[in-house]
Amino acid sequence: MKFKKVMAICLASAMTFSLAACSGAAAPAPAAEAAEDTAEEATDETAEEDAEEEVSEEEDAADTEDAAVDNGEIPTYTQLDLSKYGDAEATIKFLHHKTDRAEDGTMDKMVAEFNKEFPGIKVEMEAVTDYAEDSLLRLSTGDWGDIMFIPAVDKVDLAEYFMPFDSLSELSQKLNFVDNWEFDGKCYGIPYMANAQGVLYNKAVFEEAGIKDLPKTPTEFLDDLKLIKDNTDAIPLYTNYAAGWTMGAWDAYIGIVSNGDDTFMQQKFAHTADPFADPGDDTGIYNLYRILYDAVANGLIEDDYTTTDWESCKGMLNRGEIGTMVLGSWAYAQMQEAGDTPENVGYMPFPMTVGGTQYVSAGGDYNYAININSSDENKLASLIFVKWMVEKSDWCFNEGGYTVVKDGKNPEMYAAFDGCTVLSDQPAKAGEETLLNDINAESELSFNAGGNDKVQRIVEEAATGGDSLDDIYADWTQKWNDAQEELGVSVDF
Repeated sequence: MKFKKVMAICLASAMTFSLAACSGAAAPAPAAEAAEDTAEEATDETAEEDAEEEVSEEEDAADTEDAAVDNGEIPTYTQLDLSKYGDAEATIKFLHHKTDRAEDGTMDKMVAEFNKEFPGIKVEMEAVTDYAEDSLLRLSTGDWGDIMFIPAVDKVDLAEYFMPFDSLSELSQKLNFVDNWEFDGKCYGIPYMANAQGVLYNKAVFEEAGIKDLPKTPTEFLDDLKLIKDNTDAIPLYTNYAAGWTMGAWDAYIGIVSNGDDTFMQQKFAHTADPFADPGDDTGIYNLYRILYDAVANGLIEDDYTTTDWESCKGMLNRGEIGTMVLGSWAYAQMQEAGDTPENVGYMPFPMTVGGTQYVSAGGDYNYAININSSDENKLASLIFVKWMVEKSDWCFNEGGYTVVKDGKNPEMYAAFDGCTVLSDQPAKAGEETLLNDINAESELSFNAGGNDKVQRIVEEAATGGDSLDDIYADWTQKWNDAQEELGVSVDF
């Protein structure tokens, strides 16, 4: 994997790629002598060729269908009937990033419940702190076990590392958000949970500040942060700057949430000449990051952004020492559990309104994947474990996740989303499956793909009175345009 491609990390909302179709070459013109053939012979030959071509197409279709689900003796996800494998035996290893859930015993409790149904499958687990980087290194060496959450690999390499779960056509009938790691019609990943992108807030702080209605625009949100500062002792907006990875959460709102267009992220962003221009109506990418810049510039954040602490901020928000934090819905359960007033932890739609409608972006978080090099015994046991975790463990629900299972239940926390339009990003157009990934890497901006430092820069410049927001956007635009030119990308918007 090339360095720039590895930089474009996919999280929460990851980018979608698939194999571009190849067109066949045109048949050569017949020789001059063939012109003397009779019309009857020509008709017979044409009919014979058409018949052969039809058979060939049927065989190709069958081959394609088989290829999408062929795992030898291992059933696909949708074929697997958990009730028939209670006597399965194996020892499997699960590599994951949920260090907090490893420490508080949640992971062990789920495995214990799993073993009540499948006592012969031993699940060993390893939680990795710097998962985004370390998992890539482990993947390259093959030293990771049987199940992992997919890190930032190129989709063209999925089959090299992972066993396909099922065809997209089959799996998408049973589960949501399974196209994140789809390639050539096969799904190599299944989300352990999904996120709906909004804002964490403390209800008691809002009440004390005098905020009666949840904000629906960046300007209203900034006004509310000022009320929190003036009327309470809480930090209006906690940046979580020091953790780094938390700053990347802002990128999740640049598509659907900021413009209401579910084709923007994967189909238009890479072809847009100036995606950071101000639309002038409190929407768009410009006004998304304006919230952060203006909040910092006006002292509506913590006193020293360099000393923020991820673990301690959970209890601070629970206790009302923090008013708001911009993070995906996955963080809601952790904030509730971090103190004695879980009822005060709220989750609201991101404050952006497009044409009178608030849009919510929902998509898969990290995805389970199974090692293609594991033994058949371990592949089957891993598939059993993944399906049980997705459909029977209630992990997604308990973490405050948006349901992965079709028609599954959602937590009460999403009540504030009533009246909003929930959308998921549409996939890239055929032939452009890796385009956004390539531009992200070439520009080194990595939107929604681990570009935390560019968001940290907004905090730094606003806090020190350095570059203006327009200066930052001008720099981003130049890098974006240079990447488009370098890659020969057409500018259509």
